[in-house]
Amino acid sequence: MAKKPRIYPPELRAEVVRAVVEDGKTPAQVARDFGLVAETVRNWVKAEKSKNSGTTDEARAAIDRARLQEMERRVQELEQENAFLKKAAAFFAKELP
Repeated sequence: MAKKPRIYPPELRAEVVRAVVEDGKTPAQVARDFGLVAETVRNWVKAEKSKNSGTTDEARAAIDRARLQEMERRVQELEQENAFLKKAAAFFAKELP
């Protein structure tokens, strides 16, 4: 029968991840300190980093800049289409008796 995975409290996970990320310790060092498997610690750190990706001020600013640039491009495209349609409407309005 397969072993059930151990369930660790969220407080322990948070403390272990903080020790790796903020204190600069290696996952192996932290695993020894807390009596865990190093691969488990690596997985927790990886999951936390992927969960928090894009939440730094620089990342949000870059996302906002890209979004603004895309919106400005779309507005310009719509303005050009609108101008074309106005010209077409004026042209066809002249031809009608």
